[in-house]
Amino acid sequence: MTLAQLRYAVTVSESNSMNEAARKLFISQPSLSAAIKSLEDELGIKIFRRTNKGILVTPEGEEFIGYARQITEQYGLIESHYINKESVRQKFAVSMQHYTFAVEAFMRVAEEYGMDEYEFAVRETRTAEVIEDVKTFRSEIGILYLNDFNRQVLSKLFKENQVEFTELFNCDIYAYMSKNHPLAGEEKLSIKQLEEYPCLAFEQGTENSYFLSEEQLSAEHYKRIIRVNDRATSLNMMVGLNGYTLCSGIICSELNGNEYTAVKLEENQPMTIGYITRVGGNL
Repeated sequence: MTLAQLRYAVTVSESNSMNEAARKLFISQPSLSAAIKSLEDELGIKIFRRTNKGILVTPEGEEFIGYARQITEQYGLIESHYINKESVRQKFAVSMQHYTFAVEAFMRVAEEYGMDEYEFAVRETRTAEVIEDVKTFRSEIGILYLNDFNRQVLSKLFKENQVEFTELFNCDIYAYMSKNHPLAGEEKLSIKQLEEYPCLAFEQGTENSYFLSEEQLSAEHYKRIIRVNDRATSLNMMVGLNGYTLCSGIICSELNGNEYTAVKLEENQPMTIGYITRVGGNL
């Protein structure tokens, strides 16, 4: 196995086409195919599956590509620093469910360590993609939550994807809404009181499952529900439609403004918010 083969595999995975990858690598398509075939034979796995829609990465291949990408990126840093004598910035990326407090924490890290030395990336995304990003080294850490409902399923996913969960803190369930919402002044709320207002839930795409939901009480039957895919849209729906979402109750007014509030729910299903890292990985 050579560094060139690792680069070839990573490029093919990003191109989804042997012809396109060969063009990027400035080699012939037969030479690239032969190199990938030799690598697969040596590893004893199929990295890619050829279909009429192009090249797809196999489940075994996804894990290998994660390792290969890490090695080629590290080599690139060494090459730039020692051979090309360039000033190279290290990379730090975080994937997360849609948590404002996590974005605020990320901003503090960026300010403390400086953008001259680090290239930062933050990805607000779906639950399954948070796990996938950490598994494949796309992100250093992923931020999500566990509770009694999803703990068993997510713990199994963590084990299968070779990531481990570290607890940050525990919190109760709150309804997050506009301060102009008719129920914003209540001390506590029940799901029954909220049923005439739209519940805003982040969609999970093809991986959709109650267990992967970002919101607590995901298995509840909601009379009115709207699926959204970003935080800004959710905030707009809170103002325009008196919508609400279920959350940790941690409000970051510095980022979202002072127009929103969180009211505690009577339903008790505490959540544990934490972060996942690759097993055996070094931050």
